[in-house]
Amino acid sequence: MTDTPSFEQRLARAKFRSWHRGTREADYMIGGFYDRYHAQWSEAELAWFEALLDADDVDVMAWALGSQPAPEHIAGDLLTAMQRLDYVDIPR
Repeated sequence: MTDTPSFEQRLARAKFRSWHRGTREADYMIGGFYDRYHAQWSEAELAWFEALLDADDVDVMAWALGSQPAPEHIAGDLLTAMQRLDYVDIPR
C-alpha cells in the first residue's frame, strides 16, 4: 500500500478545499472554477490548482480579478481561464 494519494483522491480533496475556503465569494469563485474545469485536467493542471489552493483567498481573488499580478507559478492559461469565468452554478 502506498501513502501517495491517487489522482482521483487528489481531485476529491481539491474539490473539498475549493468549496470550503472560508468566504462565500472565494468558495463561489474557486469552487465554481473547479466544477467547470476539473474534468479535463491533467496531472500538471491539478498540481497548478493545488498550488492555487495553498494561497490565501485575498491573493487568489486579486489574481482572478486582475487587481494584483500573480506569481510566476500561478500565472498562465489556467489563471486566464479563471479570470474569464463569467458564470458559476451556486449550490442551494
